[in-house]
Amino acid sequence: MKQTFTFLRRALHAAAFAVASITIASSAHADTREVVIGYQDMVVPWRYAQVTGAVEKATGYKVTYRKLGSGADVIRALASGSIQLGEAGSSPIAAGLSQGVDLSLFWILDNINDAEALVARDGSGVTKLTDLKGKTIGLPYVSTSHFHALVALQQAGVDPSTVKILNLRPPEVAAAWQRGNIDATYIWDPVLAKVKQNGKVLITSGEVAKESGKATFDGFVAARQFERDNPAFMAGLVKVLADTDAQYRDHKATWTPASKEVQAVAQESGATPADVPASLALYAFPTAAEQASPTWLGGGKQSGAAQSLAATAAFLKTQGTIQNVLSDYSGAVNPRFAQQAAR
Repeated sequence: MKQTFTFLRRALHAAAFAVASITIASSAHADTREVVIGYQDMVVPWRYAQVTGAVEKATGYKVTYRKLGSGADVIRALASGSIQLGEAGSSPIAAGLSQGVDLSLFWILDNINDAEALVARDGSGVTKLTDLKGKTIGLPYVSTSHFHALVALQQAGVDPSTVKILNLRPPEVAAAWQRGNIDATYIWDPVLAKVKQNGKVLITSGEVAKESGKATFDGFVAARQFERDNPAFMAGLVKVLADTDAQYRDHKATWTPASKEVQAVAQESGATPADVPASLALYAFPTAAEQASPTWLGGGKQSGAAQSLAATAAFLKTQGTIQNVLSDYSGAVNPRFAQQAAR
């Protein structure tokens, strides 16, 4: 856990220095109508919009997509000003805000539900959570998977200090799993689909949330200055996000391995087309109206997102991952663009 904090401190301690750079970069991007969006390998409908250039068509901006290895990498890139928007889980978002990164959560990319799971490798001798004592788990630090792994261990009565937790990005998890270097992983698709082939699911994030009350989500965040300077772009982006999610929700049966939509999702996420429909089914994708409501982004301090971020940060502090917890996370939750898309 000490290594986790050191990583965060080095990655985010420069946030104060980066504020001026972000302001300058945001102004420049506002003038040139260019934006860099950081994304990860999650299997979500939004990937189809990336491939088809939907955001460019809707906004007139030149959009560059930069694939990053983890949510922590996304938050670090936002803090440095190298990207203006990015995808990150609720855990790295909470950690980033707690460390002073000036960002805004404006869209819930997905409710993680059962799309992340703790899986034990066949032959590891692990068949239940309590068997993880003395074993090795590979997962991305400061991710939603990391957060729920710690919660799951705590709920099962296993002291996390008795488990060796390695900081591995998804491709590194897959390689370590194949070599037999780790006994378990807490991960998402496309790696999750691969490890399930010779592993046993011990618990999913949906089950952890039900047992602990600590739900997780993936969110879209923006550097606050960029968001302020580019409201028309933000509105156009969120409309594309809402429309793409609706297209999937309303026509799931047509999203088959051979469809252009699934082919695009597989292309951008690195998943196998045959695995994409089942992977998508593990998530829940809230409508714009649901996002604008107190369930997610609306409602200020009582919003679901603000409360989730606060609970996540409080837990991370008890684990030594972060040092500070804000009194209120609602200042970083912006329902404005979801409200516009819901009209």
